[in-house]
Amino acid sequence: MLNRICQVLSIVSFLMVTSVIGGGYFGYKYVTSENFKSRLMKDVMSNVSGLLPNVLDQGLPKMTGPSVGIPKGLPKL
Repeated sequence: MLNRICQVLSIVSFLMVTSVIGGGYFGYKYVTSENFKSRLMKDVMSNVSGLLPNVLDQGLPKMTGPSVGIPKGLPKL
C-alpha cells in the first residue's frame, strides 16, 4: 500500500514539474515574441497619446526670457 502511494505521488510530482517547466518555456516564448511587443507598444502608445497634449500645453512657457550675454572684460588667452 505504501509503495502504491509513493508511486502516485511520484507521478503527480513529475506532472507538476513538467507543467511548470512547460508553462515557463511557453510564457517566455510569448513574452519575447514580436506579436507581444507590438500589442504592448500599441497599448502603451494609446494611453500615452491621450496624456501627451495636456502635458505639453501646461509645461511649455508662453515666452522665453532674453538670451544670456557674454560678460565684458574676459581675459584673453
